[in-house]
Amino acid sequence: MRKRNERVKLHWRMLATCVCVQLLLAGCAAKSTEKTPKGVQEQTMPPNILLILSDDHAWNDYSFMGHDIVQTPSLDSLAQSGVTFTKGYVPTSLCRPSLATIATGLYASQHGITGNDPSRMLPGGKQGEEYRNQRAEIIAKIDSVQTLPELLKERGYVSLQTGKWWEGSFQRGGFDEGMTKGFPNKGGRHGDVGLKIGREGVDTITDFIDRTHDAKKPFFVWYAPFMPHSPHTPPQRILSKYEKYDLPESIAKYYAMVEWFDETNGQLFDHLEKRGLKENTLIVYVSDNGWITNPKQTDRFLPKSKQSPNESGVRTPIIYSLPAQFKSEFRQERVSSIDIVPTILGAAGVDVPESLPGLNLYDNLTAGKRIEREAVFGEGFAHDMDGIDDMESTLLYRWVIKDDWKLIVSYDGKNVSYQKYHDELLVGPRLYNLADDENEQVDLATQYPDKVEMLMQEIQRWYPLKERNVIK
Repeated sequence: MRKRNERVKLHWRMLATCVCVQLLLAGCAAKSTEKTPKGVQEQTMPPNILLILSDDHAWNDYSFMGHDIVQTPSLDSLAQSGVTFTKGYVPTSLCRPSLATIATGLYASQHGITGNDPSRMLPGGKQGEEYRNQRAEIIAKIDSVQTLPELLKERGYVSLQTGKWWEGSFQRGGFDEGMTKGFPNKGGRHGDVGLKIGREGVDTITDFIDRTHDAKKPFFVWYAPFMPHSPHTPPQRILSKYEKYDLPESIAKYYAMVEWFDETNGQLFDHLEKRGLKENTLIVYVSDNGWITNPKQTDRFLPKSKQSPNESGVRTPIIYSLPAQFKSEFRQERVSSIDIVPTILGAAGVDVPESLPGLNLYDNLTAGKRIEREAVFGEGFAHDMDGIDDMESTLLYRWVIKDDWKLIVSYDGKNVSYQKYHDELLVGPRLYNLADDENEQVDLATQYPDKVEMLMQEIQRWYPLKERNVIK
């Protein structure tokens, strides 16, 4: 009898449980017809994306990187709230090919945009018909590769281009909206109207953010202001902060430009915060190439910075901030701008094309896992493209970093006249130990020939060398 009573009690407990579950499910079904709370709804959307690119900016000219004078409070805040790689790199230290790499996730030798302009030695010079035709041919290279805004479309992203954009109009890059009309429009060499962003406010971006957010669409913003790039014309209210130091005028103006650029980022961050979007917006920061101001000449740079394979040319901090998913930390692994496209795609839930050579760091960022990478690579070409489809005609160098050892290999190219401005590159392989010599003062190539050979093989595996062009 006792067992029977226990079975009856169990039966009724199970029946009562079933009734409760049914009532709960009915309640959930009723609630599903109600409007989802705003905060919950935003978490189900892929993250918004703000890609920030500074222009001609030295890797250590930030207060978060230890500079004693330059003030960058907005980027400091971003660095403190995000995952900051203090040893980031761009493969190519020249504006146009560097930006094309960030837009496509491909090396310059893959997307084919290796220089800023066609050859100025063409018949007719800069105004010649052939020159204009070759400029159009260079721009057409973007048509044969997929760009980041095109890849993001499949997830419903709406995209905006502002600032530097060399490859024709914003539409040609796959953006839905943009500021740059592009060549052959007047002033369309590398940004035309788009170059006003930042220097004349950021309303174009904040208005776009508001419209896309109100339409419940995720957004992608390309913010590549002409800053701190020359002309170095900072407002006096900022310049006065640096005039009090015993600095050449050219350096004071450059430092003030860095702070002015930083101020524009703060305006964007404040707007995201005000709209409640900061937590679910992936902000990525990188500079297109380095810079060392010439103390004797305003708006000019010194050798071994922009256009060079040295640290002052190719190194940059790279920041990924997504507060809803990433824990803040400063990291020492070496990463590259070649990783930016696959990492953004990973965060957006878009399949990463197998053709992209970079790493998708999204899982590393969310889990705090160490990045497993053998080496970081780069290459550089002359400012002007001699043979539009013959990269070796203006190939200057390739470089590799592995285990703190950096090898720079120089090439003679086919058009040596392009290298007259790069005499420091016309030497044999150079080897540096970055752990002990961050500023590359001591060439160790003759002392460690085995290291040179090992790293030369790394470059050979990455991109086959033609021995006849390598300077021994």
